[in-house]
Amino acid sequence: MINMTSLPEGYRALVIGASGGIGAACLAALQSDPRCADAIGLSRSADGADVTSDAAMARAAQAVAARLDGGALHLIVHAAGALIIDGSQPEKALSRVTPEGMAAQFSLNAIGPAMTFKHFAPLMPRRGRALIGVLTARVGSIADNRLGGWLSYRTAKAAANQVIRTAAVELSRTRPDAVALALHPGTVRTGLTSGYQDGRAVIEPEESARRMLGILAGATETGRFIAHDGEEVMW
Repeated sequence: MINMTSLPEGYRALVIGASGGIGAACLAALQSDPRCADAIGLSRSADGADVTSDAAMARAAQAVAARLDGGALHLIVHAAGALIIDGSQPEKALSRVTPEGMAAQFSLNAIGPAMTFKHFAPLMPRRGRALIGVLTARVGSIADNRLGGWLSYRTAKAAANQVIRTAAVELSRTRPDAVALALHPGTVRTGLTSGYQDGRAVIEPEESARRMLGILAGATETGRFIAHDGEEVMW
């Protein structure tokens, strides 16, 4: 059970990337919350909500706005992302980096969050509490990078963190009660991390979703990078 009591009774929520393991878990948790009037899930596979496409995200936002019927979104969770794209594995050495693989990582994992802010933040209330959580990854931390490797994925996630931080600054001017966070979900038992779980503490999607929604619900300061366990992650 989640506790989103910092949002108003009858709040409305949106999960982008709802077909993935964590996105589906977030959507299910929100749909089970009796205080949530509407929990909307979007994904490329089910709704054509391709986060790498400006036009597709514009159409998705128009559809959500019509469903809101003059209302506002109080919670947005961006859970769209991938570690392996078109068969390209995380690089173990610089010699494995390709322009195509790196561009694909940027398109999905950095441009995607920017499109969410661009098209869906305007559906949030101008006054009153609203929350946006974007799933990034601890490996996107520059200060915490001691192992190297995974250049394209790391760099795309670092860029995503900058997107979130910059968007949070702009939102603080237009929607001063909104909070935007970069969230590290942990190593979650999903298809995204399949083959990369050895030696790591693995948690279930439902637990990761519960923790991150709880962090969002209790957040008071915007533009931060927080792990699922509540620890602040260095940029």
